Amino acid sequence: MKRYGLMIFSFALILTAIPMAPAMISRLSKPEETKPPSLAESSASTEKNTDTTEENILMLDTSTGDVLNLSMKDYIIGAVIAEMPASFEEEALKAQTVAIHTYAVRQQQAASENPDPSLCGAQLSNDSSRYQAYFTKSQAMQFYGSGYESAYEKISQAVEDVLPYILTYEDEPILAAFCSMSSGKTESASNVWGQDVPYLVPASSDADKNAPNYLWQQEFSKSELKELLENAFPDGDFSKPTKEWLKIEKRSDSGTVLSANVGGINSTGQDIRTALSLRSASFDAKWNGDICTITTKGYGHGVGMSQYGADAMAKAGASWREILLHYYKDAEICSTGQ
Repeated sequence: MKRYGLMIFSFALILTAIPMAPAMISRLSKPEETKPPSLAESSASTEKNTDTTEENILMLDTSTGDVLNLSMKDYIIGAVIAEMPASFEEEALKAQTVAIHTYAVRQQQAASENPDPSLCGAQLSNDSSRYQAYFTKSQAMQFYGSGYESAYEKISQAVEDVLPYILTYEDEPILAAFCSMSSGKTESASNVWGQDVPYLVPASSDADKNAPNYLWQQEFSKSELKELLENAFPDGDFSKPTKEWLKIEKRSDSGTVLSANVGGINSTGQDIRTALSLRSASFDAKWNGDICTITTKGYGHGVGMSQYGADAMAKAGASWREILLHYYKDAEICSTGQ
């Protein structure tokens, strides 16, 4: 498929889910001397109760500049509508709800400890490049059109069913990262953001290989690729034969390009993904004459819960608890007492 023919998914906002992960890890993580996680998987019987969640959340609406005082339920509904298709299975929607709720609680704590002046007193915003995506009612109606009522009803019911729950690790809300689909195995936080997170480690997600557009090809002409690489790597040498421009050197077990040589410059797959606007950092590059075809696997950073993987698990009969405890190793499901 031609690069210029790349159709952005309606839910492309997923790509930037938890975009500020490195900063949030450092702001709320416990020191590394804490005990290592148990190898035994958590179960539903490990649910605890914590009353740390505020009833409402303050969100800056970047389209108007207004700070909205939303009930946690209304915020979560708007975020789930923006982040996961309503056509997904109910148990997948519930799992997404808990992940989004967890993110919101974690962000409340971060805002309390270190307020961001740019938020004008809010705890987060609907700027999807920095925070979770969020649809207002009018935006959701525009997106779903005549299907809005049924979509809203399905998602609001899923939110209602699991509203009290969040995910924790060592009594702290986790960094509930999620992506559209992995390469078939989710990635560790250390390989994407450079910092170990005990509950964000690789998990099998083989069903992602059957997701729509799991494999995606982008074609670059010689001149186009050279321009993009020179802009991203100005110190690189692209006077050599084209096959020397981009060499993959090391991959993770999940397929992410960990290191590559770009015009003689050491780089990462994440840097290349950004430079070339690729769907993921799990990719291969092949030249045919003056055309370079890059094939990516999956969509997004690949860390945490795979949304398509969650939907596949739900279709196979898994509960929202089973989905979450599969993707977030050794996390616990806790009630906020709402």
